[in-house]
Amino acid sequence: MVSVRPDRIEIRGLRAHAHHGVYKREREQGQLFLVDAVLELDTRPAAARDDLTVTVNYAEIAQRLHAALVHEPVDLLETLAQRLADVCLGYSLVDAVEITVHKPDADLGVPFGDVVVSIRRQKDPSLPAGPGDGPTNA
Repeated sequence: MVSVRPDRIEIRGLRAHAHHGVYKREREQGQLFLVDAVLELDTRPAAARDDLTVTVNYAEIAQRLHAALVHEPVDLLETLAQRLADVCLGYSLVDAVEITVHKPDADLGVPFGDVVVSIRRQKDPSLPAGPGDGPTNA
């Protein structure tokens, strides 16, 4: 059986100043966070019709990811990554997503380049998609 790699739409380096972290200084001052989102979906209908309404509008999803990134602070990058994955999976056409959260200014007490948490989530194929399953794709 041949495995076929799914189509992907990638948003790389989405930036925001936010207040996530377990330390008081992080919550008060905030710091830079970067997010990469890799959406897996079938892009063939959009390509065939040259029609934005049958794919994911990446400008819209980037704005929603940014809003979720600067929303209510959380302690853990793992929690933040899940929040962002849930945003992406709220789109009916998105089958799976990989989210990477970068925290380059984390306080580790030693020199380093970046702290990164990456997760991959996919929809349960046994659950039916319905009208209430998330934002429209236009």
